[in-house]
Amino acid sequence: MTPEDHAKAAADLLEAEKTREQIGLLTLRHPEMAMDDAYEVQNAIYRAKLAEGRKVIGWKIGLTSKAMQYALNIDIPDSGILFDDMAFDHGGTVPAGRFIQPRIEAEIAFVMKSALGGADVTRDDVLAATDYVCPSVEILDTRIQRVDPETGKARTVFDTISDNAANAGVVLGQERHAVDAFDLRWVGAMAFCNGDIEETGLGGGVLNDPVESVVWLARRMAQYGQSIEPGQIILSGSFIRPVECPPGTKIHTDFGPFGTVDINFD
Repeated sequence: MTPEDHAKAAADLLEAEKTREQIGLLTLRHPEMAMDDAYEVQNAIYRAKLAEGRKVIGWKIGLTSKAMQYALNIDIPDSGILFDDMAFDHGGTVPAGRFIQPRIEAEIAFVMKSALGGADVTRDDVLAATDYVCPSVEILDTRIQRVDPETGKARTVFDTISDNAANAGVVLGQERHAVDAFDLRWVGAMAFCNGDIEETGLGGGVLNDPVESVVWLARRMAQYGQSIEPGQIILSGSFIRPVECPPGTKIHTDFGPFGTVDINFD
């Protein structure tokens, strides 16, 4: 893809976000598309949002489970950017029409107290830089069709990365814990939709340890001259399958002693 192709794809995705009308698969438009192209599209969206006055409040890590990696035929996670207009309050409500096809995932969030960056970041570096960890819900949306209606072709990881890793919102629970207060591999969650349990999972599903997910992110960002800043939120990756959230959905995620997160959809 050319720089012009990257810019056009980013502009189309930004327009889809504003109009709530999905675009077709970028991988059909550009069969030659590779991972570097996908991140170039994401970075073009990042620059456009900063120009509009948005601020970065953190980063999300996706595709951290083996099941999702096998499904998309890749062997590494992906990442996306959290902007200030993506934050929702615990127990709050997402207005009707805000998103196209919202879904949620349960995750462990890291909130940083100091900068973190470099190709040689270690687990100990992540622990030292973390202010606290807390339960969280990530809201997903897709500005790209999940399946092309004519060919039946499903979107690929390149489509998803271009679309800011399908990121749309973040909800943090009220509980705050020292990063070493729990064995994060054994922090679990039960996700309820309108009172019915939909999904369960354990933190160990995230690269065997959510801390290692943050290590991966910091090292990947270093390749692009980026670093994690103090105060930023890091969504370390989901350990449940996405739960669909049509209008009228009430989500309750129970992380046991770790806390709870609630979010509603009008």
